Order: sequence, then C-alpha cells, then structure tokens
Amino acid sequence: MRIDIFTIFPELIEQFLGHSLMARARSAGIADLRSHDIREFATDVHRSVDDSPFGGGAGMVMRPEPIFAAVEAHQPPRPLYLLSPGGRAFDQSMAEELADSEGFSLLCGRYEGVDDRVREHCCDGEISLGDFVLNGGEVAALAICEAVVRLLPNVMGNSASATEESFTSGLLEYPQFTRPAEFRGWTVPEVLRSGDHAKVAAWRLAQAEERTRSLRPDLWNSYQRSGDVGTGAE
Repeated sequence: MRIDIFTIFPELIEQFLGHSLMARARSAGIADLRSHDIREFATDVHRSVDDSPFGGGAGMVMRPEPIFAAVEAHQPPRPLYLLSPGGRAFDQSMAEELADSEGFSLLCGRYEGVDDRVREHCCDGEISLGDFVLNGGEVAALAICEAVVRLLPNVMGNSASATEESFTSGLLEYPQFTRPAEFRGWTVPEVLRSGDHAKVAAWRLAQAEERTRSLRPDLWNSYQRSGDVGTGAE
C-alpha cells in the first residue's frame, strides 16, 4: 500500500512515521509512506503558500497553485482526500475500507483552509476526524494513517489484535488485565485465571456489552439495531 501526505510541515509527518508500527511497516515494505512539502512548489522567494481571502475576513487561505503543482508533480495514489470538517466522519469501518485498497492520499490544510478550487477540482473527497478544530490537518492525517496501516497484514505482531479491539465488532473492548493477579488489594477476575476458554469468551462479551451500554449509548443503540447482541454472562 502507498499513502502520500501533502503538508507544509513534512518534518512532523516524518518524525511520527519513524517510530513503532509505522516504522516497522515502512522498513518491511508493507506500506510505502511518503510526505511531500507543498512549500517546495511555491514560486516566490519567501515560499509563500497562503494569501488573504477574497471578500475579506480573518486569517489566510492556502493558495491553489502550489497545491495543484505538488499533486501533479508526485502523481499520488487516488483517491486524494482533503482533511476537512465537511468531510465524511472517519471511523473504524472507513479505516477497514482504506486498508483494503491499494493506496490513497491526504491533503493537510492550514490557516483558514484551502482555496475551494482545490477541494472541487484537485481532491476526490473529504475526511473529517471529528467535530473539533485543529490548527491543521497533520494530526488528523497521522491518526488516519496509523488506523489504516495497523490493519495491514503482518504489521501487528498478533493478527488477532486487530479483530478484538474497540469498534471492530461495534462494541468497546472488554477490560484487560495482566500480572500481578493482585495489586493493592484489587484482584483479576477469577474467570480470566480459570483456563476455561468458553467462560472467558462469554465473560468478555458480557463485559464489552455492558461497558458499551454504560459508556457509549450511541454505539450500544447501533449494536442493538444490528441484531448482534450476544448472550455473554457476567
């Protein structure tokens, strides 16, 4: 898979991609992760990529010329998504969709956003990380990149990890415990130490359902509508 990220801060992208699972995926040739500096395609001595908005208003807007030039020069994998509050809300199902593709690209806006001709004529779609404001698209791009790359085959050490996590089944993940079995008087549930895999599975399902019901009623309602409610026992 190839993922291209267009940004005016490629050093932020490269720093993140050089660690943990992202670095492993890169070095193993599983994911071809590239960052491109939009400023390299600015034509003035100051490498300007923004200008004041037509019609007035606060802040600056990213100009179309360097963005179009960067995209046309690098011919990134399509679709190219603009990180934007008006885009499709990113979630686990979208991460799975992207992980099944051959690649995609992300454009990180800054300032008050990008010239709308970029959105309309250069990009293929938009993605939103959530209903909150960031200074730019870099954090969102990295979150999307990690959520997708970790789903690729052989990136994670245990292939079951990606199928037993929050949101994968429509539920939050069940509680996890490790050694010691007792810590400051708090003990690990006996069922997890029983060695009975069927009972462990039932307990985990029941805990995941209860945790989702109490903490994320929105997810719980969707899960109920799906008809997948289990029969786990406490």
